[in-house]
Amino acid sequence: MNDLHPKQIKLLQLLKDNIDAPLMMSELSEEAEIYSPGVLYHHIRQLEKKGYLKRNPDNPKDYNILDSPEKSIVYINKYGMAQCGPDGSLLSGNVIDRIPIASSLLRFPSSLAFIVEAKGDSMEPKIANGDIIIAKRQNIAEPGDLIVCIYNEKVLIKQFLHIAKRFVLNSLNDKYKLIEVFPDNDFRIEGIVKNIIHYD
Repeated sequence: MNDLHPKQIKLLQLLKDNIDAPLMMSELSEEAEIYSPGVLYHHIRQLEKKGYLKRNPDNPKDYNILDSPEKSIVYINKYGMAQCGPDGSLLSGNVIDRIPIASSLLRFPSSLAFIVEAKGDSMEPKIANGDIIIAKRQNIAEPGDLIVCIYNEKVLIKQFLHIAKRFVLNSLNDKYKLIEVFPDNDFRIEGIVKNIIHYD
C-alpha cells in the first residue's frame, strides 16, 4: 500500500470495517475527516484506479475491498455451454478455456468470476445465443437477478423470481413458461450474471 495517500489508507480501512453495514457518503466523509465531496470522490476513484476497491456504479453500498491490487488483465475460467432453453448440460468443474478480461470490467474480485457461453433464445432480447456471460460465483440471489443455475442436471441462465411464496425461473422470451423450483429439488444457484458480452 505504499502507493496510497494516508487518507486513502484510512478510507480503505473504514470501507473494510463497515462492509456489512456500509456508511453513507456523509458518514464516510465525517469518519475520514474529508469534508470536501470532491476530494472524497477523488480518493475513492484513486482506490478504484489503483485496484484496491471494486464498486457497483449503480449502488454505492455494493463494493468489495481487495487486499492487493489486481492486474489490469485477468484470466477467467470458461466452463461449458449454459442453456438458455431446454436440453442444457451440467456445469462441471472442467475448465474448457481461460479468457483474458480487463479487470476494470469487473465490479467484484476476479477470483469469484467465471464465464459461460449462452445457448438458446429463451433470454432474448437481453441475452442471445453465443453471448459470453461473466458471472460472480455465489449461491444466493435477490428476486429479479439474472442467474446461472443448475436445475435437474441442466445449466440454465434465467431470471430468479419470488412470486406468491414460490421460487420461479423466468425466461425473458415470452414463448417460454415459468419454471417453479424447490431448493431440495436438484436446484442450486451457481452465480449471478454481471456482464454480458454480445456475440456478433
